[in-house]
Amino acid sequence: MNDPYMRLALRLARRGYGTTSPNPMVGAVLVKGGKIIGRGWHHHAGEPHAEIEALRDAQERGHTVKGATLYVTLEPCCTRGRTPPCTDAIVAAGIKRVVAGAVDPNPRHRGKGFRVLRRAGVAVKHGLMAEQCARLNEAFNHWIVQRTPFVTVKAGMTLDGKIATAAGESRWITSEKARAYGMKVRQGVDGILVGINTVLADDPRLTVRMQKAEGRTRKAEVRGTERAVSNQRPRRIVLDANARTPLAAKVVSDEWGALTTIVVSESAPKRRIAALAKRVGVLVAPASDGKISLRWLLMRLGSQNVTSLLVEGGGEVNASFLLDGLAQRVMFFYAPMILGGRDSRRAVAGEGARTLAESLSLTRLEWRQLGPDWLLTARVMPR
Repeated sequence: MNDPYMRLALRLARRGYGTTSPNPMVGAVLVKGGKIIGRGWHHHAGEPHAEIEALRDAQERGHTVKGATLYVTLEPCCTRGRTPPCTDAIVAAGIKRVVAGAVDPNPRHRGKGFRVLRRAGVAVKHGLMAEQCARLNEAFNHWIVQRTPFVTVKAGMTLDGKIATAAGESRWITSEKARAYGMKVRQGVDGILVGINTVLADDPRLTVRMQKAEGRTRKAEVRGTERAVSNQRPRRIVLDANARTPLAAKVVSDEWGALTTIVVSESAPKRRIAALAKRVGVLVAPASDGKISLRWLLMRLGSQNVTSLLVEGGGEVNASFLLDGLAQRVMFFYAPMILGGRDSRRAVAGEGARTLAESLSLTRLEWRQLGPDWLLTARVMPR
């Protein structure tokens, strides 16, 4: 069922894109007498949740919330974290009915908020537009259960799956419109990961550069006031088993060095590790045959509240995540060109599947045109 109030709550929730992690995006709408009297969404982790924002909005507008119906995209919380339980505020406000979209994915809390509300005499209905509400927070939903980041492998390529010529030329395969959309994707993740070869070849910044916002701030309205919100800067993670990252590399030498983590192996030269550690974070990871344990790394990042990870590596790094079953989603940008060549660089390299039965299958395919290019977004089916 498609409900106008829940649709509005979803639109409100999306305003928290890129700012709420490690919390989910949530929107809420208060309705009384067939009229909307309050709206709210979760702005930042540690700040009031969407339900509280909606209650405050209604009260500041002079409305009486007692007897109202609350539409909310996610089951209200009933435990104390950085903020008090939303269920307490809902009951205290005299809300008559709560209509929720998705159920809390946390196994420890799932359904508990609904039970608390029902015991207090609040009528509860859930499951309205549940799929849309759950997909809004697919990264959070994965992280809160698995305790590892939701991994997306992103690549821009030709129609024959090439990301660069044999000489390494890759700028620009995809169009400006596709690259701008890629920046929007970066805005919503907690971390961006590349391999050392990408750093050596391209010297990327791995930052978020939004159109018409570079060097400035954008403003968000928060309860009637304006607050300057700087562009989101995700963590920058480099797989570099032998600590070869140059000290002059942008991810080491720019003003955002505190957000960079170089992941090295135990066999990396100690002198190089020490030099990097003076400027950026260095993480010594277990490795086998010169390759860092990605499973270990994902567990470590998950414990550090990295809920979503965008992999923008070359063919070998992409293959490591995809073919080892460590990625949940792909975002492949296809440009209308064919590069060809035995030695041109592939978007997914590695040893590949030995049989068709071992190949990766994708589901929930979505296509989107971006200028002359096409974006394929799909979920990777577990093996």
